[in-house]
Amino acid sequence: MTQPEKSKKAEITGDDVQQFKTFEEMKLKDEVLRGIYSYGFEKPSLIQQKGIVPIIRGRDLVAQAQSGTGKTATFSIALLQMIDLTLNRTQALILSPTRELAIQSYNVVKMLAKYMPNLHISRAVGGDSIRSFEEEIQKGTPHVIVGTPGRVDHMIQVQMLNVEHLRIFVLDEADEMLSAGFKEKIEEINHNLPQSAQTILLSATMPSEILELTEKILRNPVRILVPREELTLDGLRQFYVAVEKEEHKQDVLMDLYETLQLGQTVIFCNSKRKVDFLADLLQEKKFTVSTIHGGMEMPERNQVMKDFREGRSRVLITTDLLSRGIDVQQVSLVMNYDLPTEKEQYIHRIGRSARFGRKGIAINLVTEEDGAQLQEIQKFYQTKVEELPDNIKELLK
Repeated sequence: MTQPEKSKKAEITGDDVQQFKTFEEMKLKDEVLRGIYSYGFEKPSLIQQKGIVPIIRGRDLVAQAQSGTGKTATFSIALLQMIDLTLNRTQALILSPTRELAIQSYNVVKMLAKYMPNLHISRAVGGDSIRSFEEEIQKGTPHVIVGTPGRVDHMIQVQMLNVEHLRIFVLDEADEMLSAGFKEKIEEINHNLPQSAQTILLSATMPSEILELTEKILRNPVRILVPREELTLDGLRQFYVAVEKEEHKQDVLMDLYETLQLGQTVIFCNSKRKVDFLADLLQEKKFTVSTIHGGMEMPERNQVMKDFREGRSRVLITTDLLSRGIDVQQVSLVMNYDLPTEKEQYIHRIGRSARFGRKGIAINLVTEEDGAQLQEIQKFYQTKVEELPDNIKELLK
């Protein structure tokens, strides 16, 4: 269907939007609330306080927010509230730039919909079998589709996916989608949606291309900015351990393992070689660990994440490759064996231990050479990283 021009300046900004400090205040359905608390949420993050209700009320929305702010749950909770399960139609479409991020969003929606057994959600993701998708939709029309631009556009073109009755269109990590060359695909998909479809756009940055896209496909959107300082989440404690030399990090790591009863833990390194080295070291000590890095094939990565998410592996050692794609409810500790080389990556790493307001701890192993980088990170995020106290065991309880 031909889309009308939707370019209007927003009349409401994030500063003007009513904030809901609790999920109860949002008047959500009981089954949605139960899913929220079952997932482990305690209170809504800033973007959730401002964004969920306007979406439910039918507003287009554009939000500048990075990973770790609770943005995935913002649109997931809203669309679960809005879906009409009595209608056998696809009502929501979520687009993500990569397979990993699409699978993450799919899993978040599935877990939040735990108490909505009649909700049907399907994936249309590059790398998945088209035949299996076709077999799945023959069993019943999915209410929600989560996918990547290329695969979703293909499904629409071959009429395997009917979006004539779509109510909600979500563009997640929009800046990454545009930088990956998906602008034409997004516009093609949008062109096939009904004129009444509501659009939600989320982006970590707002370059001119994003602003242009916003003006083109959104109608008078609510605009929400999550400031950088909000990205250091409430309830997240950050510590450092000073080590004289790089090789001493091994001893510190082993001491922490022997001292603490670690639950789900993610350890970040800056190279594949370091990931493999640490895994070998811990496995020699009979610790159960798993690894992910860029040298692994996609099916192997997916299996590792599945095992970690389901608790079969307690420790995941990884590079920055998946720092945006790790969303495991039980992660309580993140360790930077190496400080990230780019300070912007720091929040994507440590945010894994405090998703959506849950309590978490981050420990950074810091050599003398890392001192300046740690100072820069603290200044950049306007945060304080304290020296690891002796009672760290008590903090992890």
